[in-house]
Amino acid sequence: MATIKILTAAGFVTSVLFCLVHAEICPLPCICESLGQMKGWLVDCSSKGLTEVPALPISTRKLYLQNNSLTTVRLGAFDSLSNLEEMNVSDNPWNCDCHILYLKLWLEDFSESSLANIICATPTSYERKLLSQLSGNELEGCRKSFPIKCLDFFWRDLALISLAILILILTLCALRFSKKLAY
Repeated sequence: MATIKILTAAGFVTSVLFCLVHAEICPLPCICESLGQMKGWLVDCSSKGLTEVPALPISTRKLYLQNNSLTTVRLGAFDSLSNLEEMNVSDNPWNCDCHILYLKLWLEDFSESSLANIICATPTSYERKLLSQLSGNELEGCRKSFPIKCLDFFWRDLALISLAILILILTLCALRFSKKLAY
């Protein structure tokens, strides 16, 4: 009888710990399902009204983020998901500006088919255009205007050329002087 109580207590403690761990790794309001022991998680965050990607379990294998209000993905949001096999991020109002570049490049490496389902909602110039069809230079705000200070380059180059000419003249003078000493 004591053995049964210990087993029941151990089972209860295990269940409570599992629920606590499950609650910690499954972001709210998503639904997480185990894919089997040591096989990872299916994380279903679809149709939850999310405006940003939540912190995700590292062992996520399947991730569903479709039909939310995601406009962009923070830098590095998916970098720790090395076990990810399947992902759906379609049907979100994506803002195709420079901030979406992380998602575009990440999906190019992960899954071309997932990238093919991302349709831009804003800005209006890219509305209903596939993100896969846009280059980084086309994305609004990615073309940084770095003013080229030609005058700085000019003065630096002029100083280097002048120094080289001065060294050449001094070398020629030293050669002539050494020849006069030799005679």
